[in-house]
Formats: sequence, structure tokens, C-alpha cells
Amino acid sequence: MNTPTHSRNAGQIHRVDKFVVPDSARGEFIEGVRGTHEFLRTLPGFVQDSVLEKTGGPGEFNFVTIAVWESAEAIEAAREAVAAWHEESGFSPHETFARLGIKADLVNYEQIDV
Repeated sequence: MNTPTHSRNAGQIHRVDKFVVPDSARGEFIEGVRGTHEFLRTLPGFVQDSVLEKTGGPGEFNFVTIAVWESAEAIEAAREAVAAWHEESGFSPHETFARLGIKADLVNYEQIDV
């Protein structure tokens, strides 16, 4: 049996956030994601991003965002920068998600070859 190995993009970290967003919260959610991703794209170590909306299938999550970072250090620096940006603007993701009824699953992944 072959064991998966690290890819040629070894070291890159993929931040994959999945969300259950009620229809009533869609507009505000997308607006927030747009602003956040515009900010992420300005940070050192950012590689690429995607924002996906479910079009079919049985899964519960109807939005997925992906941001790829050069390294664990880059994603940690980005996390700190986003937290500072949120604090400066008075935005609380936790309070907003609670108010809008959004459920989130926020995870980091590393690509492997299979």
C-alpha cells in the first residue's frame, strides 16, 4: 500500500472554512466574506483564495471559503492581522455568527499527493 506523501507545495497551508448560512443572512455574510478576503489578499504569504456556494448535494454546509498560505508562519501572522483588523473595526465574528444563525467549521489543511 502506498502512503500519501507531501506535495510539491509542501509547507503551504490551506485554510478551509465551511459555513451553514441561513437564506436570510446570505447578503450580510457575503459582504463580510468579500471584505475579509480583500484584506487577506494584501497580507504577506497569501497565495490564493476561493469562495464557493453550494449548488446541489446533501451536505449541510452551503458556503466554503479557502485561503492558501505559503507557510504555517504566514497563516499565523494572517490570523493575528485579521484579529487586529476586526478589533480596530469593532467587528466580532462570533457575535455576528450568533446573531445571524451561522454555523462554522474552521480548519487548516496541508495538501498531500495520493
